[in-house]
Amino acid sequence: MIAIVCHDAGGAELLSSWVRSSSDYYCFVLEGPAVAIFKRKLGNIQLTALKDAVERSDWVLCGTSWQSDLERKAIALSIRAGKHVVAFLDHWTNYKERFLERGAVVMPNEIWVGDKYAEKIAREVFPAIPLALKPNPYFEELLREINNIGSQTKASEQRTVLYVCEPIREHAFVQHGDERYWGYTEEDALRFFLDNLHAIDCAVSAITLRPHPSESHSKYEWAERYTSSPVRLGGAKTLLEEIVAADVIVGCESMAMVVGLLANKRVVSSIPPGGRDCSLPQREIESLQELVATQQRVLNA
Repeated sequence: MIAIVCHDAGGAELLSSWVRSSSDYYCFVLEGPAVAIFKRKLGNIQLTALKDAVERSDWVLCGTSWQSDLERKAIALSIRAGKHVVAFLDHWTNYKERFLERGAVVMPNEIWVGDKYAEKIAREVFPAIPLALKPNPYFEELLREINNIGSQTKASEQRTVLYVCEPIREHAFVQHGDERYWGYTEEDALRFFLDNLHAIDCAVSAITLRPHPSESHSKYEWAERYTSSPVRLGGAKTLLEEIVAADVIVGCESMAMVVGLLANKRVVSSIPPGGRDCSLPQREIESLQELVATQQRVLNA
């Protein structure tokens, strides 16, 4: 029996795909966005209390969260119970912070990663922790779904942008006690994008704003009044459907941007001047700051 422990959406997508691709027996400790994601992909699964799951399991596989301490509690409880515990990293940022609990470091017995970029970063950050590069079942599922959606979707003559939102202020405050710790907020980045849309493409006919799963749709209603460009709120369709339907994917450093690359979309980071560099390691991601600077040099030539 393997205990699966997860809270955040990114880890839930990865671990639910892992479970779906295997034939092992599992019990599930889920909270937050993970509940809906697991049930969408695995059906009406039964949830177990953390203590009971650790006691019943042979070992524990968990995600990592910034919105919750669930996984850190699972790691600490597993270590005390003498159970082997593995954390599967689902992103490429804030690796140290994922294992901090009230200033103390709570580390698993082993760390798994799903791609070469994460492996390189994790080996530098955690040189003393056993590390394993595993197949990424979430990416494998995405590629299959992208092909299926693409074969059913007619090409559009319109140029469209999907803007994927992130709760940057909340994340910075939870981790560092400062909403502007990284030099910008999600509102700053969105305004920078809307003010400089022309630097990406002058022919954009529609913009879809997709809130993060942890955000309310009303959070970004102001954007429809901020610009004369046609803006609508997304989220009614799946992330993959909205990505496939768009020509360009824009965000700060969201996992959805990497999904956009998998779908062979143009991807741009909207982190504004004064913000930290985009920490996503994929070189194909363009910088809106650089696009604006290039356009300005052309105009001034």
